[in-house]
Amino acid sequence: MSEIAVVHEAYSFACMRCGHGWEQSYEIEHHVDAGGHEFVVYVANGQVVPSPLSRPTCTNCDNHVVRIMRPGRVASAREAAHRPHRTPSAVPAQAPTAADGQHEDHHWHLSDLLHPFQRKAS
Repeated sequence: MSEIAVVHEAYSFACMRCGHGWEQSYEIEHHVDAGGHEFVVYVANGQVVPSPLSRPTCTNCDNHVVRIMRPGRVASAREAAHRPHRTPSAVPAQAPTAADGQHEDHHWHLSDLLHPFQRKAS
C-alpha cells in the first residue's frame, strides 16, 4: 500500500443569502486508486466531507450561494465587530485625515467583506 500525502488547508466562507460567515480547516488526502488514477478525500473534524470547492453549503441556511475566501477573513471581521468602539471625549484641534497620509479607523463587518462579491443590478 502506498503512502498517503496529506495537505492542510483552511478557508473562510460567507453565505450571500443570510450573511452567515464561518471558517473550516481540512485535511486533504491525496490517494491513488488501483488503476493508477489520483483522487483526493477531504476530511473535516475527523469526518470525510465533500470538497468545499465544488458546491459549498451554508451551515446556517443550507443555501449554496457561498463565497470562499482565504482563511482568517471571517475571524478578523468578528474581532473587529466585537472591539469596543472608542468615543472621543473632546474634538481634537486638528483631526488627521486621509489627505494627511494617515488612515482613519474603520470597523469591519461581514457585509464589508462581501461587498466586492455583490453584483450590481443591471
